[in-house]
Amino acid sequence: MDLTQHYNQLYKKSSEAILAGNYKLDSQLNNESDSRFGITFLVRPSEIIKANIQLFLDELKAVEPHQYYYPDADIHITVMSIISCYDGFTLDKINVHEYIDLIQQSLVHLDTIKIGFRGVTASPSAIMIQGFPTDESLNNFRDKLRENFKKSTLEQSIDSRYTISTAHSTVMRFQEKLENPEQLIQTVEKFRDYNFGEFDVENIELVYNDWYQREKNTIRLANFII
Repeated sequence: MDLTQHYNQLYKKSSEAILAGNYKLDSQLNNESDSRFGITFLVRPSEIIKANIQLFLDELKAVEPHQYYYPDADIHITVMSIISCYDGFTLDKINVHEYIDLIQQSLVHLDTIKIGFRGVTASPSAIMIQGFPTDESLNNFRDKLRENFKKSTLEQSIDSRYTISTAHSTVMRFQEKLENPEQLIQTVEKFRDYNFGEFDVENIELVYNDWYQREKNTIRLANFII
């Protein structure tokens, strides 16, 4: 997949939808009884990059103060959604150690991963930072995870929603009617090619998480140093 082309197509389609009023609100964001949980393998960007992202979010907040903005602690890139969030999933349904062992086997083949955050894109319901791996290491590692999990008998739903191939990070979600959609898109345009920074992935986390990766609902199951 050509990531630049993918992000550009997504932005064109989504920005047009937002301006036309055809965006989507997330009705579950403030639902305290939301019981969708799953298991995710993820990385977190560097502190410098997160600080740059918050500068961008500050500008968005000035235009759309009532939307949902990700705090530093929740910003992440999904390496692989091992068990996609669903109602009623709890940790006692699996043997966590078996998942850790399988991931450890997959890590043997992992090369250094470096990711650059350049520019922003959108979906009909969110704003995202564009992530670009500098080589094929991340994709190769994802393929190894797919291969090993599909050979196992462990519960998993890898690629069931979509086949993950990007390295984006969602940083804002629409939870209320947009007050200033034109100004929102103008602000996003300002950062369309902004360089948020590049970082070497030094560790990957396996977490039990809710749909939005809120820190208060996250349990860290393992941390893999690479």
